[in-house]
Amino acid sequence: AMAIGLAGTAAAQDAVIRTGGTDAVFASQNTERMWEAVAYSNPLPPGAPTADYPLVAWCEAMVSGHVTLGESLQTDDELDLELIELGRAEERKFRRALEVAGPRQSPETLDLAESAAASVRVRWSRVMELDLDARDETFGLFFGLPGRCEHAARRIRENVTTPPATLAEVGLEPGPAAE
Repeated sequence: AMAIGLAGTAAAQDAVIRTGGTDAVFASQNTERMWEAVAYSNPLPPGAPTADYPLVAWCEAMVSGHVTLGESLQTDDELDLELIELGRAEERKFRRALEVAGPRQSPETLDLAESAAASVRVRWSRVMELDLDARDETFGLFFGLPGRCEHAARRIRENVTTPPATLAEVGLEPGPAAE
């Protein structure tokens, strides 16, 4: 949710990123490219696929499992209910991206996506077998998805085929040294 808030704020105004004492200011039109470069530069969790379509399937399974877990708590806690609603919105966004992009995927990519999602669903099913207190604790420990999920969903939905920008391309790292 925090990543969502940051991305939304950045889209509405110029972004200032501080790197090693240097401020880099990005105009609104370049903000999405800059955030994408940052998202793609960060490592993914173990087991997360690196290709966009399978990653979005993995992300969808992560967030839908968290929503199901939250719903199993039958809570009336406002924060929990808000997290469940935010998760549902993310789940819908990822599913829509997968639906739109699915017909453009190779059978191998579709298999990788299903395998990635299935591995996540197995882990969530183990959590769902726990008692209420353990499920509640696990629900509270879910820290969200990698920022790359949002960008990968947009890229597959919009059929973006160019590589994501690098940190150097958006001015956050020096480019390769000239010879």
